[in-house]
Amino acid sequence: MLTFIGLGLYDERSITVEGQEALRSADRAYAEFYTSKLLGTSVAELESYHDVEIEVRDRAGVERDPEEILATAESEDVAFLTAGDTMISTTHVDLRLRAHERGIETRVIHGVTAQTAASALTGLQNYRFGKATTLPFPYAHGADGLPASVTETIDANRADGLHTVVYLDIKVGHERADEDEFMTADVGAELLSEEYPDLVGVVVARAGSPDPLVEAGPMTELADRKFGDPLHLLVIPGECHLLEADALVELAGADRDDLDID
Repeated sequence: MLTFIGLGLYDERSITVEGQEALRSADRAYAEFYTSKLLGTSVAELESYHDVEIEVRDRAGVERDPEEILATAESEDVAFLTAGDTMISTTHVDLRLRAHERGIETRVIHGVTAQTAASALTGLQNYRFGKATTLPFPYAHGADGLPASVTETIDANRADGLHTVVYLDIKVGHERADEDEFMTADVGAELLSEEYPDLVGVVVARAGSPDPLVEAGPMTELADRKFGDPLHLLVIPGECHLLEADALVELAGADRDDLDID
């Protein structure tokens, strides 16, 4: 059995009760933290809190060489842990399909996602979000300006009146950096302001923690602010319902005159 468990957004307590029970009863536990991380805890604290040993796998150890995980799951009860909700990344879908090809039973136990948390914290309705995109560090995509994947997503969503979640790049174990690197919202806003200087953005910082932060403003203004510890993401509102506009003004300090209200 291979059980995929989402750990939630922040620390060792963010997991669901169902996920906790499955983790504690597993024979082996593997985890990856290259797609996202729990900034409010460490692997050692996860192990201590749940009374388990966790083997952390890098990207290659999940995507290119998952043999150990799969072979173990053929005869033992294996938990595979990720931050957030476990099936958001195609990496994990691929691993699940590989397990099915070998006749291994799988189970998915969901966790809270950054996108649903962003909807809840900003007051923007979840069904009014379009396709999400990820803003990479400039060195990661190697081109001048914003990648087409970012601008095309934002432009298409805005044309349809939809909100956009912009995930900010994370580099874990990257050869360029001596330590893990997390793009902050001010850096993301500065990059986006080159193409969208007056566009309103909403910063969501530390979703799932005891002190989440939500702040709205034009990209050029957000680029000059600091938002504290990561993780951060940006939301670009599309057309706002009156209730959504009220929420952004009250919860994020938005200027109503800057919003597109339908």
